[in-house]
Amino acid sequence: MGPGPVNAYPRVLRAMAADLLGQFDPEMTGYMEQVMALYRPIFGTANRWTFLIDGTARAAIEASLVSLLVPGETLLVVNFGRFGLLLQEIGERIGARVETVDAPWGETVPLPAIAAAIQRTAPQVVATVHGDTSTTMAQPLAGVGDLAHAAGALLYVDATATLAGMPIESDAWGADIVTGGLQKCLGGPSGSAPITISDRAAAHIAARRHVEKGLRRDDTADSGGRRIASNYFDLAMVMDYWGERRLNHHTEATTMLYGARECARVALGEGLEARYARHTAAGRAVVAGIRAMGLSVFGTDATRMTNVTGIHIPDGIDGERVRARMRDEWEIEIGTAFGPLAGHIWRIGAMGYNATRAKILHTLAALEAVLRAEGLALPAGAGVKAAMAAWHG
Repeated sequence: MGPGPVNAYPRVLRAMAADLLGQFDPEMTGYMEQVMALYRPIFGTANRWTFLIDGTARAAIEASLVSLLVPGETLLVVNFGRFGLLLQEIGERIGARVETVDAPWGETVPLPAIAAAIQRTAPQVVATVHGDTSTTMAQPLAGVGDLAHAAGALLYVDATATLAGMPIESDAWGADIVTGGLQKCLGGPSGSAPITISDRAAAHIAARRHVEKGLRRDDTADSGGRRIASNYFDLAMVMDYWGERRLNHHTEATTMLYGARECARVALGEGLEARYARHTAAGRAVVAGIRAMGLSVFGTDATRMTNVTGIHIPDGIDGERVRARMRDEWEIEIGTAFGPLAGHIWRIGAMGYNATRAKILHTLAALEAVLRAEGLALPAGAGVKAAMAAWHG
């Protein structure tokens, strides 16, 4: 019950037990086409270029930024937590000129501040995290794409922690690339990263297309633009791999593709609106239960992620000892924190397969029992009672 990874859906794990296929087997390319179609509604897009990056969620983040930016160009990061700092670091490694517009941890960045930063910095790319699990906050994104496009910039969004748990509206936001991961709300293992790319961004990337020497043929040609610095994370080549050309960029992670396909089938089978409502109910129940226990919830209510809740560690309580007892005595993992929040908050995740009433009630009962054993006076059963009432709104 941490902020991810979480338990995988059993049917996802079963799907991953299927035998391997070669990446150009017609059955395999058929699965690839299915994956592209399955993830479009999950991303809230009609983008043709919706597929998978082989690697963890960070692989898709780096592929996006290295394929959009060249050294010396300006990246504006909307920064409100650890993973905004990650975007900044990746931009610096690429050689971009990195600017930030910041909010304190526990808050998000207001749209007027983003507008002013875009005007001040004239970026080529604006990048933001949607839901930053380090702070449990979700950045509002309506209007950000319009601001970026009016300034001639592209918008990148990291939705690793919210994809299939909170509404992702790639087209409505005007997002040019949105990436995710399987290990959180999608309820799969880490190792495959869904991505969607707008036509605008695809054209920008295609202008940097460079075909690997060993793959050149009569119908391939370089674009003449500056070559993308990474071979593995070259989205122009990966798009040729997933597209009609089927150029052999890498050996497809077949088992991960099976898992990613099944994650999407589970999500769409439940229905996205029902799924978002379940995650909202889960987050509401956690918050209500924590407050009924007399504990304090971290951050701003108005922009809290529905699927991760931060909890202030009470004075006099050893946070790591509580986490260890939760794991050893109750077989429940809850999260620690990073940076300035390390040692100050716990994080409880309720996402994907774990966003159920029973698991939340079990977690709250366990936390109460452990805290009472650690000497903290709590109202008996109040957390579970409040969470049960809050689940239904």
